[in-house]
Amino acid sequence: MLQHPQVKGPNGLLGFSKGGDLCLSMASFLKDITATVLINACVANTLVPLHYKDMVIPELGSDPAKQKITESGCLISVDMWNNPLEEPNLQSLIPLEKAQGPFLFIVGLDDQSWKSEFYAQIACDWLQAHGKDRPQIIQYPEAGHCIDPPYFPLCRASVHAVLGKAVFYGGEPRAHSRAQVDAWQQIQRFFYKHLSGTEPVTHSKI
Repeated sequence: MLQHPQVKGPNGLLGFSKGGDLCLSMASFLKDITATVLINACVANTLVPLHYKDMVIPELGSDPAKQKITESGCLISVDMWNNPLEEPNLQSLIPLEKAQGPFLFIVGLDDQSWKSEFYAQIACDWLQAHGKDRPQIIQYPEAGHCIDPPYFPLCRASVHAVLGKAVFYGGEPRAHSRAQVDAWQQIQRFFYKHLSGTEPVTHSKI
């Protein structure tokens, strides 16, 4: 992708949910990644094993018995994932200390898919323990899992493409909508700073 004529360096990554831990893996193992933004992401590899060269990172384990079901029949999965800091789940942790550039973690505090706040704090502690800079963490009270670009309607539930079940993502409509506007500005500011050394010129009035 770096050889594509429409791709110009320096290069940034933006990942959401499972895409977040994929971006963490890319930033950790690949060269020429300058800055990475994670939206409600896990610091461990999730759902399926990750294969890179001769290495395999297993997926983070889970306990389906800890799932909850809403009155409308949607799955709440936030409590079912194992703690990535406890054995044998340590093997699923992504070695983000190998990344060359800074991180921005966008966290919805009403995320009902997984413990995004906890994972962002793990990343912070892990990076600092390895002599790396503290990542930027921005938290949004009452924002759910699906923090989309501004003015997208809140997605509180949908049929999950991998799980094949209706999943509840959380989020209070007004707070979540405001979080989407601010997060988009924060993401642009982060990328402008680390990729071009400038500041964005437009700001929402919301």
